[in-house]
Amino acid sequence: MFDEEVVGGRVPKQYIPSVKKGFEDCLLKGPVAGFPVIGLKTVLTDGSYHEVDSSDRAFQTCAQGCFRETFMKTRPVLLEPVMKLDVEAPDQFQGPVTGDVVSRRGIIMSTSNRDGLALISAEVPLAETFGYATDLRSMTQGQGTFTMELLCYRRVPASIQEEIIKKRKEDS
Repeated sequence: MFDEEVVGGRVPKQYIPSVKKGFEDCLLKGPVAGFPVIGLKTVLTDGSYHEVDSSDRAFQTCAQGCFRETFMKTRPVLLEPVMKLDVEAPDQFQGPVTGDVVSRRGIIMSTSNRDGLALISAEVPLAETFGYATDLRSMTQGQGTFTMELLCYRRVPASIQEEIIKKRKEDS
């Protein structure tokens, strides 16, 4: 989100869209690990211009420099997609299925039993769900099923964030 609160014409109106574009360009690839930046509000409050040297590109570059200089001071965090996971499996497999979900950094939201089936509802980070279909089939002798949908984005645990940042720096 971008707002401008410039008073007194210190930044001419025709350059304000350039400042906005400069900030928006920075949001596409954040400095922490190269992922897009979300949840940031930028407010332009003041500035100056020169009748000869000012240009759209100069104001974009200035906004990008300001972003690089100040963004890390906000103590940014990485977010990860969290999925709502609903599992149905025969009652006798409820323990192993629940244990497996928890081992995947999942949070069990509810469990119930109906007609010999265990119904397990959980929230699990997407990164931990790869291979889940095969693992569930193995655990339940092919009798377990699940559905999954995006629930929200949550902060990545600090230890995992450090690993991601380290790996991204090594890869670049």
